[in-house]
Amino acid sequence: MKKVTGIGGIFFKCKDPKKMTEWYQKHLGLNTNPYGATFEWYEGEDHTQKAQTQWSPFAETTKYFEPSVKDFMINYRVADLEALVEELKKEGVTIVDQIESYDYGKFVHILDAEGNKIELWEPKD
Repeated sequence: MKKVTGIGGIFFKCKDPKKMTEWYQKHLGLNTNPYGATFEWYEGEDHTQKAQTQWSPFAETTKYFEPSVKDFMINYRVADLEALVEELKKEGVTIVDQIESYDYGKFVHILDAEGNKIELWEPKD
C-alpha cells in the first residue's frame, strides 16, 4: 500500500505570524495569503495533476500542535487516508483524532515514535 505521496505542508510556531509572513514575502518573494503561502506543482510525469504544498506560520501560543511540544508540524500527503489509518491502528500508532473532511480533502493527526504530531492529508486534487 502506498502511504505517503509527498509533503503537504510545513507549519511552525513564531511570535508574530503576520510579521513573519510579511518578511518572507518581502525578502524571499513568497506569494503569501492569509494562511501563509501555497506552492503549486504538478504530480506525475505527464504534468496533468496539479498539487500543492502549504507553508504556514502559527502563533507561538497555538494549541494546534498539541500534544506535541515541538514548534513545528509536518503535513504529509497520502493516497488513501481511511485505509492508512486502519493500517496504522493495527500497527499500534497513536491516532490523535478522527478523520475530518473538508472541500479540499481529508485530515487526521497521529503521533510519531517521539510524540511529534503529524498531520496526514488526502487532498481532493
